[in-house]
Amino acid sequence: MDAAAHFHREVRAFHDAARRAAEAGDAPVVPSCPDWTMSDLVFHLAAVHRFVIAIIRDRLDGPPDPAELARAEFPADTAGWPVSGRHPTPGPIPATLLAAFEEGAARLEALFRQHSPDEPAWTWSREHTVGFWLRMQTIEAAVHRWDAENAVGAAGPIHEEIAVDAITQTFEVMAPARRAWTSAPPGAGERFRFLRADGPGDWVVCFDGEHVRVGDGTDFDVELTGTASDLMLFLWRRIPADALAVRGDKAVLDRYFDLVPPV
Repeated sequence: MDAAAHFHREVRAFHDAARRAAEAGDAPVVPSCPDWTMSDLVFHLAAVHRFVIAIIRDRLDGPPDPAELARAEFPADTAGWPVSGRHPTPGPIPATLLAAFEEGAARLEALFRQHSPDEPAWTWSREHTVGFWLRMQTIEAAVHRWDAENAVGAAGPIHEEIAVDAITQTFEVMAPARRAWTSAPPGAGERFRFLRADGPGDWVVCFDGEHVRVGDGTDFDVELTGTASDLMLFLWRRIPADALAVRGDKAVLDRYFDLVPPV
């Protein structure tokens, strides 16, 4: 998949939704991001983009300091911007914040196109490559584009290529990381099957003690079937299980987000 092209489309669509919100008046709340308004969402993604820019551009061997990054990367005029630890942010979305988002997204896209996906880069995962950041930032842009569109109207689905990649990334990378970061309870052999209804895609995920094992097959405790977009959105807690076709032990289903806590 051409992840850079997907990244470009998703950040443009995100900016379009945020701009519509700015033109309508005060920043709307974002239902899928509790305690955030659209201003908080725009600021979050603008800050994440600059975090990744610094890692790739400066060839860092660890995460940049957020406070230093904000001083170096954001404009001097931040009137009306979100303040750390104080949200939701009321009032209209500042034009300077929208401009900062657009500028940062363009710079990050340029870096993704200039650097090989195989090029080394620090990440929080076991894979230390630019390609890791490209995949993760494409997924994050798509999820937050959905958040932004959902806040101002009807959200379009996640592109199937991004969604399939995100599902695999969730089980192979995000689920183990979230479990480690949050001291999630050990698995007791729970087996979840995620079956794509609009194309090829079948994931069976087993939680065995501290391990997350991914495979395929028909042996499961509970099965969830839906489009690639809906499966991804469920895994990122954007839509409820009721939006999918569920078969099997719903008590096991209720344990999924205990085993993979959101962060």
